[in-house]
Amino acid sequence: MMMNLNDYKLWTAVITPMREDGSVHYDDLTKVLKDQESAGNGILILGSTGESLNLDEDEKVKILEHTLSLGLTTPIMVGVGGINLNQTRKWVDYLETLAVHSYLLVTPLYAKPGKIGQYEWFKSLLDSSTRPCMLYNVPGRTGVKMSFEAVDMLKDHPQFWAIKEASGSTEDFKRYVETAPNALVYSGDDAMLPEYTPLGAKGLVSVASNVWAKKTNSYVQKALGNKLSEDEKSLWNECSNSLFMASNPIPVKRLMKIDGQISSDTLRAPLTHKEIEDDSVLRTSHSKINEWN
Repeated sequence: MMMNLNDYKLWTAVITPMREDGSVHYDDLTKVLKDQESAGNGILILGSTGESLNLDEDEKVKILEHTLSLGLTTPIMVGVGGINLNQTRKWVDYLETLAVHSYLLVTPLYAKPGKIGQYEWFKSLLDSSTRPCMLYNVPGRTGVKMSFEAVDMLKDHPQFWAIKEASGSTEDFKRYVETAPNALVYSGDDAMLPEYTPLGAKGLVSVASNVWAKKTNSYVQKALGNKLSEDEKSLWNECSNSLFMASNPIPVKRLMKIDGQISSDTLRAPLTHKEIEDDSVLRTSHSKINEWN
């Protein structure tokens, strides 16, 4: 199915629901995905919010097969991250056999390569792809900022479609927009979208929309249209930040369980729902967002 990815201003980095024994809960996954489809959100599957690094290869394959079997009418982006280039390229080769629409290419993990290493990493993956790719800057997880010089060298690659910027820096966001003028730059932080919009943000890759699928879509549309009041900005800043009171996706899974959207808030080690001893802040945020129009 041909889709214009540029039409989707909100992409949800979906969780991977699990049963209490730690196995993937496919019935819950179906509900999560169909809620996103109903809200008109693009779907990012097997990202860090989906605990992809803690899933076995066969589980990831089954999750993709299940997702595609649903015949969703919203586009599917798949997370591509790692440290071993040959293995990561093989993953892209596999994804090329599937009816997915885009890939999220993460800055290499742990090794902290410089501009040349990053350029060669991204170029190799972009060269392996026939789908539009979003490059992902998340130094809090990878240990290194996505190189502006590498982005500049890659900016004319035909598969370089977009950037997900999740450093929390308005200066860096602005510089990515300037460095790759033909790429769409998305906020990777729910709370930062209003600050990024005047700098050229084209949308949001969201954690909050897992639990607030339709509300977050409305938030994005209002933010991009400069129609959020200061009170609304404050509300969304407070409530979306509550979803990061522990390592993502611990809080959002807890809140989705509280709301009955998933059956269990189980995560894969080393993440655990036991990190949250008091979820009153999450419950308060949920009430406030549900009351928001």
